[in-house]
Amino acid sequence: MASTSDLLAEAQSVVSTNPSHAQAIYKDILTATASSTSQDVAEEREQSLRDQETALVKLGELYRDQQNAQGLAEVITLSRSFMSSTAKAKTAKLIRTLLDFFSAIPDSHQIQIAVLNDNIEWAKREKRIFLKQSLETRLVGIQLEIQQFKPALALIDNLLKELKRLDDKMILTEVHLLESRVYRGIGNFAKAKAALTSARTAANSIYCPPYLQAALDLHSGILHAEDRDYTTAYSYFFETFENLSAQDDPKALGALKYMLLCKVMLNLPEDVTSLLSIKLALKYAQLRDVESMRAVARAHQNRNLADFEKALRDYREGIISVVFGCNIIYQWLALYDTLLEQNLLRIVEPYSVVEIEFVAQQVGQGRQAVEAKLSQMILDKVFHGVLDQGRGCLIVFDEPEADNTYGAAIETLEQVSKVVDSLYAKVSFRAYLLLLGTYAALVLATSCSISFSLL
Repeated sequence: MASTSDLLAEAQSVVSTNPSHAQAIYKDILTATASSTSQDVAEEREQSLRDQETALVKLGELYRDQQNAQGLAEVITLSRSFMSSTAKAKTAKLIRTLLDFFSAIPDSHQIQIAVLNDNIEWAKREKRIFLKQSLETRLVGIQLEIQQFKPALALIDNLLKELKRLDDKMILTEVHLLESRVYRGIGNFAKAKAALTSARTAANSIYCPPYLQAALDLHSGILHAEDRDYTTAYSYFFETFENLSAQDDPKALGALKYMLLCKVMLNLPEDVTSLLSIKLALKYAQLRDVESMRAVARAHQNRNLADFEKALRDYREGIISVVFGCNIIYQWLALYDTLLEQNLLRIVEPYSVVEIEFVAQQVGQGRQAVEAKLSQMILDKVFHGVLDQGRGCLIVFDEPEADNTYGAAIETLEQVSKVVDSLYAKVSFRAYLLLLGTYAALVLATSCSISFSLL
């Protein structure tokens, strides 16, 4: 009978040409190793275990490439007999590796949840506490992705109780971060910020791996962006971008898009070009996702609503993903409204009288919408003018010079009031002294009269 090493080499040679045959060989390796380990000598058994581990991973990769989520789930279940005879640290690493293959398979969330629940129960029976906690943390992440917030919060509560007893700061940081993301998902921003503070507190007491630090900074930036604090959000996104770029992580592109969005929302679109010229951002500068934010910034800088709408049409998916990623849809609509306002100002600036129909054509909007917006701008005193609906015109006035007469009169009256109050205080004091003197004189006269009478 061929050794497991020979079978493994044979499977790897045919995996690209005959995947089904390679799949059968990998399963034979697992079966053969399981049945013969008791008869092998120590060295052969050790080699067999290494071959079995390789076969498990290769079989998982094969199912991943075939987009076979159910087959991958069976591989994870099949691996348990092997895991019972290996170190716990290696077991956890192997399960995490196999579970990571699900990320390349679309619409596999429900299968992942079933696999995770099954393995969590197995870890409880085997008393593998750290593995159970790691699997439960991953389960929370999947429930968060599919927006199952209620079961995620219930699982988080149980996890936090266990982790605080064990004082495992690393997993505690991850769970608090997941808790913050879940609370953000249900719209409870106060608890989301509190959970993020707890995550940062736990992270400060340990060495925080770069990937986890980047996740903390990214989530912090998103929360600040939702709170309209774009300056602080930008600083967090920049930290995330630097961290992920140093690791060549593809998620760095998302952080860069958030940075560009913050510049646009801060009304600093001219900074977008300079930002994309820094060394770290150069390799992303020509990507379509980055070009979408550059187009928006250019339209904003030129106060051109038509270009802004064209950018939204041409790069719809890229722009919507970053706007909804920060959950600033209302701020984005406010930006659109501001840009419409600036565009209208740019058009009416040269005129003293201009037809509303002409303005509507220039901005590419309906006449009724433009008329309503101009009316609002006049009421808000953005500019001075009046709508002549009879003629269908907008009459623009020059900005009136400030008349300081009223203010000066009020200030004079205030000073007069202070003078009157001061005089009143002085008169009152003098009257008091006069009254006191009269009383003293009366007392003295009375005393003298009594003295003379006694004499």
